[in-house]
Amino acid sequence: MEKRKAQKKELTLLQAIEKVVEFVEDGELSKESLRKAKPYSSFLAKSFGITELQAVFFCISLELGPGRVDLNDIARFLGMSKIRALSYADEIGALVRRRLLRYRNAKDEEEFDVNAAVIKALKHNEVYQVPRQTGLNCAELFDQLEILFEDLDNDTVTVADLIAGIRQLFEDNSNIRFVQEINRMKLRNDDMVLLVFFCCWLANKEDDDIRFNQIEDLFGTKAEFNSCKARLRSGDHCLLREKLIEHICVNGIADTTRYKLTEDAKKNLLAEMKITVVEESISNLLQHESIIPKELFYPAEIENRIADLATFFTPEKYAEIRERMQQRGFRQGFACLFYGGPGTGKTETVYQLAKQTGRDIMVVDVPQIKSKWVGDSEKNIKALFDRYREISMRCTQVPILLFNEADAIIGMRKNGATSAVDKMENSIQNIILQEMETLDGIMIATTNLQENLDPAFERRFLYKIKFEKPDASVRARIWQQMIPELSESDAATLAASHDFSGGQIENIARKHAINCVLRGNEASPLNSLLQDCACEKLASKEQRKRVGF
Repeated sequence: MEKRKAQKKELTLLQAIEKVVEFVEDGELSKESLRKAKPYSSFLAKSFGITELQAVFFCISLELGPGRVDLNDIARFLGMSKIRALSYADEIGALVRRRLLRYRNAKDEEEFDVNAAVIKALKHNEVYQVPRQTGLNCAELFDQLEILFEDLDNDTVTVADLIAGIRQLFEDNSNIRFVQEINRMKLRNDDMVLLVFFCCWLANKEDDDIRFNQIEDLFGTKAEFNSCKARLRSGDHCLLREKLIEHICVNGIADTTRYKLTEDAKKNLLAEMKITVVEESISNLLQHESIIPKELFYPAEIENRIADLATFFTPEKYAEIRERMQQRGFRQGFACLFYGGPGTGKTETVYQLAKQTGRDIMVVDVPQIKSKWVGDSEKNIKALFDRYREISMRCTQVPILLFNEADAIIGMRKNGATSAVDKMENSIQNIILQEMETLDGIMIATTNLQENLDPAFERRFLYKIKFEKPDASVRARIWQQMIPELSESDAATLAASHDFSGGQIENIARKHAINCVLRGNEASPLNSLLQDCACEKLASKEQRKRVGF
């Protein structure tokens, strides 16, 4: 008896596998063959935490593999029909979920092989255990989730494997707030996987635009995917009802083929990732290195004020002034208004100030803020300022927040507003006014319609600079800067004959450059430039002919 125990104790995993293979080969899984293999299949089953029948199929797969194996191979090995072998597909699936086997293509589950890590463990007489990913932080958790989704995309795991993998990660890292929030919702597996995919896509790829083709593989069957798609399109999906995801809005119209996380879902689920995504792409960051330097010309008074701002925005002076403001209990944000007619250089001045002082520009797309979906505009503007604060914290130099052509959002507020649109516009303006009160950075707004400026905004702009059309002497300098081949006298003639803004002169200079390519350089371009000048201005109201009856 003691000798028999000693022999059993010395039995290795590979020896047990070899014995199982020996007893079941050509045995058609008869009761007799399974009885002979039982001492060894039972030993393996207890060691790996699987059933005895699964242990038998694992041994056969290892014998026939460890590379590509299919159920036809197993049928031949056992001496049974292919149809009968198909009835044991679930046993193979269980071994895949235990990570002892893996499908070579999870979509058809026809072929499989033995996990290389399992073979390595067997060589050392060790039982392979799926590595547990414990003690992760939220970012590390999303890295592991991305690996699972990539495995699904590469057809190396099934949807069932994906669900099991996600659940295991959640069980091993239950201290993470994201995990706690997902578990608290008690979603069905397919809804949980869909929501986790949305979060993973945003956290890892910074993409907040999910389409149907991206989620099709998350479902076990085509029918399940089509059912989900129909519920999403109709708005009856639980993730839509619970306001976890929403349709993407394009020009005020819901696109029922595109979805994103709601702002509330981002705040609740992704708080640890500190993700702030401004909706509808309402702003973009312009790097100061990409701005082309230009020489700008102003009347003397404006030139002095712009020069003061250029000095003020330098890193040294900016830090010094902020410190002085803080000591005296003043607000530390600086809001500037550039106003005046079109083409007078307001926007280009902002670009050149950014270039000179090494500051990036966060350019706001004002029309996109005013979404037609009531309620979205307020979220957009709040998210915009949140993003500006986040970028300011990350940047070495605080960027400039530019509201270009801001007439639509800093105009007169509507008293006694009753319509939803008027109320929304007032709400946007109130939010901007509040944000300007607590601004810690540099904000510049440009407008052509300063007469419509709401007094509440006027008070909050510390610097207000009026841009006017250049006088004749400045216009002559602009002409020569834009077209260097012009003589001083020709530039003076053009400046005296047409009261153009800098933008209009640039238009004519561009047209002149095109004509030089088409027709060649002229010895004296004055006459052709005068003709271009005559074409630049549309006819005045008195000169325009009435059309019609």
